[in-house]
Amino acid sequence: MSKRNSQASKSAARERLRVERERAAKRAKVKRQVVVACSVVGVLAVAGGIGYAVVQSNKPGHWEAVRDEKVVAPANTTGTDGTTVVIGKDSAKKTLKVYEDPRCPVCASFEQAVGPTVEKDVEEGKYKIQFVGGTFLDGDQLGDGKVGSNGEGSKNAMSALGAALNVGDEAFLQYKAALYSAKWHPEESDDKFKDDDYLIEIADSVDALKGNTAFRKAVQNGTYDAWALAMSKTFDTNKDDVTGTPSLVMDGKSLTTEQGNPPMTVEEFTTLVGAALKA
Repeated sequence: MSKRNSQASKSAARERLRVERERAAKRAKVKRQVVVACSVVGVLAVAGGIGYAVVQSNKPGHWEAVRDEKVVAPANTTGTDGTTVVIGKDSAKKTLKVYEDPRCPVCASFEQAVGPTVEKDVEEGKYKIQFVGGTFLDGDQLGDGKVGSNGEGSKNAMSALGAALNVGDEAFLQYKAALYSAKWHPEESDDKFKDDDYLIEIADSVDALKGNTAFRKAVQNGTYDAWALAMSKTFDTNKDDVTGTPSLVMDGKSLTTEQGNPPMTVEEFTTLVGAALKA
């Protein structure tokens, strides 16, 4: 091989090596740009996610927003925002106020034991009943109108009770009895009443509400959500000095046993109500 050919070969080899190095350098540069771009996108995504989360956390919850809505009062109610719920015969001279919270386990025990007697007395015209519903077991603080953070079940069930009341007095009483029944009433720590489907399932066990399309829509659409909060405010600002449930009041006087407890048996209830009716 001549020196000339050898030199040419070496030059060609050096040129190929240079070209290959340039290509490698370009590939590395592109790779770095891709990595940087992905990192920027990732940072922006995280920042965007954080920003979205902050915005969402600062948004008012459903029940906070409902406070500003106009109250739709159910049928069969009177008073401001339809929060006076009185059931019974016009001929009945006295009214028994019944203060209850839908999630209250003691209310459930009272309704299971004494509820049928109350309904029977009302049907016979011995007295009317006035239902006053509270939602403090959701964490709503008494008196200040704040919507708490311990759940939604009391408010949601109250709204469903409004939907039942809109159907009729009988539907309301039957549905209230079902909500407090041993079959359907959850543990106090279980916020099961926040589930619309569960409230509708309970309603399907009640003759007056089974398959009632209007009732279902009212529950699902939250038609009486604002009314539920208005009712809760009525409980919080009551003039009977009631701060717990269940509480029974007639003629402004609380009906309690010698131990200061609400009557939890038919015998206790009949004795206390009988005396109040004669007073």
